Amino acid sequence: MRAYGRSGVRAVTRTVPGRTDHVVVVGAGLAGLSAALHLLGAGRRVTVVERDELPGGRAGRREIDGYRIDTGPTVLTMPDLADEPFAAVGDSLRERVELVPLHPAYRARFADGSSLDVHTGAEAMAAEVERFAGAREAAGYLRMRDWLERLYRAQMRRFIDANFDSPLGLLHPDLARLAALGGFGRLDARIGGFLHDERLRRVFSFQALYAGVPPARALAAYAVIAYMDTVAGVYFPRGGMHALPRAMADAAADAGADLRFGREVTRLERSGGRVTAVVAGDERIPCDAVVLTPDLPVAYRMLGGAPRRPVRLKHSPSAVVLHLGTDRTWPELAHHTLSFGAAWRGTFDELTRAGRLMSDPSLLITRPTATDPSLAPPGRHLHYVLAPCPNTDIGPGAAEWADLAPRYRDSVLRTLEERGLTGLASAIETECVVTPADWAAQGHAAGTPFATAHTFAQTGPFRPRNLVRSAENAVLAGCGTTPGVGVPTVLLSGKLAARRITGARGPSGGASLSSPASSSAQEALHDRA
Repeated sequence: MRAYGRSGVRAVTRTVPGRTDHVVVVGAGLAGLSAALHLLGAGRRVTVVERDELPGGRAGRREIDGYRIDTGPTVLTMPDLADEPFAAVGDSLRERVELVPLHPAYRARFADGSSLDVHTGAEAMAAEVERFAGAREAAGYLRMRDWLERLYRAQMRRFIDANFDSPLGLLHPDLARLAALGGFGRLDARIGGFLHDERLRRVFSFQALYAGVPPARALAAYAVIAYMDTVAGVYFPRGGMHALPRAMADAAADAGADLRFGREVTRLERSGGRVTAVVAGDERIPCDAVVLTPDLPVAYRMLGGAPRRPVRLKHSPSAVVLHLGTDRTWPELAHHTLSFGAAWRGTFDELTRAGRLMSDPSLLITRPTATDPSLAPPGRHLHYVLAPCPNTDIGPGAAEWADLAPRYRDSVLRTLEERGLTGLASAIETECVVTPADWAAQGHAAGTPFATAHTFAQTGPFRPRNLVRSAENAVLAGCGTTPGVGVPTVLLSGKLAARRITGARGPSGGASLSSPASSSAQEALHDRA
């Protein structure tokens, strides 16, 4: 993998020095399983230690009264990226999991009563935009789609699927291409250059909230998330999203990984600057290197402390999730439905600055039984309602949610009934309400499953590094480190962690360096990361 200094001379990226024959991966979530498969493909012996009884981490599974509930992400995009860990061991995602393309990818419903189906095919979506908002907006959509595709090509392999040792790694001709595409402007303004209808602008900019930044403040480069959602396609694994980590665990076991579930890591043994063993209860597992995938505060505690940073990390908004098993459904709901309130900019201010619950919420409703009825008992339906909310750093603290949760649950259900889902509350047979208190109890900083926000100071080489100076053979993976939040990027984080150990060549063909960076400037930058 190449990086370029000021002179444009190709540089090399750091990898773990010394012996790396046996790697212990802590955590069998998507990042840990991705790392394990890439390590296995590079000939390493791999042991995976997971505190839960099942693989998945955030992408877990809970069964209640015959309902099979995905506890984490509900949207799968970029299946080719999901296939990379399987391909690393000569396996195939599509041979293990049936992926169902969703048509529409989303349905957007607005406060004025209008609705829009989001298609991933250019012609189908242009026709839908023309029906919804006229020919001028359809032409703008096609121009925007072309821009999204060029933006993705400029970023993916150079700035997303890449390890950085310092900001100097950004100095590459692709950076100029990204700048020429307007990637360093503001997302909302850039989308507005193509689309004038405010409702359409929401559809192609709300994804910035995944990155923890309002569209008006997010870099236009984060439109790459909209590319993944609205151009590359949205899929659903038959059997639920948990089918993905389950298949990854099966592929890892078939490739020789030692998977140990139900074992929580309590400490790391050290000798000098190296981790020599992972301790889980009374079990000691010697290792040559370790990949840590728990949330950053947990991983840093294992390592003896967090690296120094000039300013405190800022975290993304959190979410309240209602998992609802019902005896009926509503035909106006697609597999994924975005229910937008009338408010927009004020909503983001409430979530990211004021620390208040949304007064006029925009909600994501997922109905997985629309695609796979087997996830519920016969004649029953599953609905997930995701309501973004402030994290516990700026909003209600974890302790406050014990009283707040039932009231907010009732408020969300009233809102949905007012928006047309009449009888929702009375149709509920089984439910599970997840709040920031629950995320905090799982070890997620600031009570959010979406980790550190993608502000400019926490993006790319400025995001917490996957190498840490406190242990020369420890590597981090997961949404808190590089490249960031979301199923595709978390899968990439596992691959990037594996590259730090194996020195594998990146897609650009450059080699890696298995010794610390020699430049004092690079050392200082790494110290602060």
